[in-house]
Amino acid sequence: MRFNEQHRAIRDTTARFIDEEINPRTKEWEDAGIFPAHELFAKLGELGLLGICKPVEYGGMGLDYSYQMVFAEELGRIQCGGVGMAIGVQTDMATPALAKFGSDELRREFLAPAISGEAVCSIAVSEPGAGSDVAAIRTAARKDGDDYVIDGSKMWITNSTQADFLCLLANTSDGKAHFNKSLIIVPTRTPGVSFSPRLDKLGMRSSDTAQVFLDGVRVPQRHRIGDEGSGFVYQMLQFQEERIFAAISGIKSLEACVSQTIEYTRSRQAFGQSILDNQVVHFRLAELQTEIEALRALCYGAVEAYIHGEDVTLKASMAKLKIGRLSREVTDACLQYWGGMGFMWDNPVSRAWRDTRLASIGGGADEVMLSIICKLMDILPRRKKGEKP
Repeated sequence: MRFNEQHRAIRDTTARFIDEEINPRTKEWEDAGIFPAHELFAKLGELGLLGICKPVEYGGMGLDYSYQMVFAEELGRIQCGGVGMAIGVQTDMATPALAKFGSDELRREFLAPAISGEAVCSIAVSEPGAGSDVAAIRTAARKDGDDYVIDGSKMWITNSTQADFLCLLANTSDGKAHFNKSLIIVPTRTPGVSFSPRLDKLGMRSSDTAQVFLDGVRVPQRHRIGDEGSGFVYQMLQFQEERIFAAISGIKSLEACVSQTIEYTRSRQAFGQSILDNQVVHFRLAELQTEIEALRALCYGAVEAYIHGEDVTLKASMAKLKIGRLSREVTDACLQYWGGMGFMWDNPVSRAWRDTRLASIGGGADEVMLSIICKLMDILPRRKKGEKP
């Protein structure tokens, strides 16, 4: 991947913003269990960072995804996982399908304010009984005149208690599970939309997450993104950007764990020498940094293919699998070298250990990634004739 001056400018602007506007407040936001999304997103919008690869006519920069990748990579500098994840929901999870397939009217009404930071948005797909199994969702939108009337609930929805609108996946017919779904924009102030109290999570503490309830929610059919029945396909396409984002945005967080562990173990003495002087420690840290760099190369390769129009399902799934597995490996190994200090709640490595555990669950669990990879490698078990999937 070759970077030009504009790539470097986006990287520098993002890094400066994080150092000045986010990291000084992460402790406050972690303790509060929420950060001020409207305030922060408005500032990001002023810098143009919420619409890097979105269409110019709606306020975006109109650049290719390599520029978004640079932005996502720098988000790994944030000293907690929740804020970067929330930003990624706005840019890479709730708006890609709207930007690509939404009507001009819908994009002007919802995409433009999401790019400017005036509106906060959420992606509402998962349900209490349907996480990685997207086809199993039960939320339904029935037609009534020119409207949809929506009933159901969504679970683990990031940004939800501050969101102005949801990009919601719902069943819009009784057809086959992969062809009966549509993505619909639902303003959160619509009558019938309500939220649970914020969920008490293991990690990502500064990100507000809640269950969303939809009881007779009426929205115009013009709020549907693209063709009716194409929602599952659109969501699978959104997952490609989400999974690349998840992988690339985790890299600098893992590098920070390694560098902080080097600094700590160099200064910590035990048995007459620094912890770092033990070969088992410095060899392990060197191995972990090598793995991180290999993941970066995989992500860069996936983005290079993506911006040239190639199908990156395989590489995106591999990168998503790897960030989940490697996050557990890096944070666990580094925490061990901190000893008792690693078991303290406010330790940066223990925070990363808690936050990054989500990488193997959200956006498709590791097991789903492995199934996709196996399918594309054509190594899934052959089904017998007449056997149901």
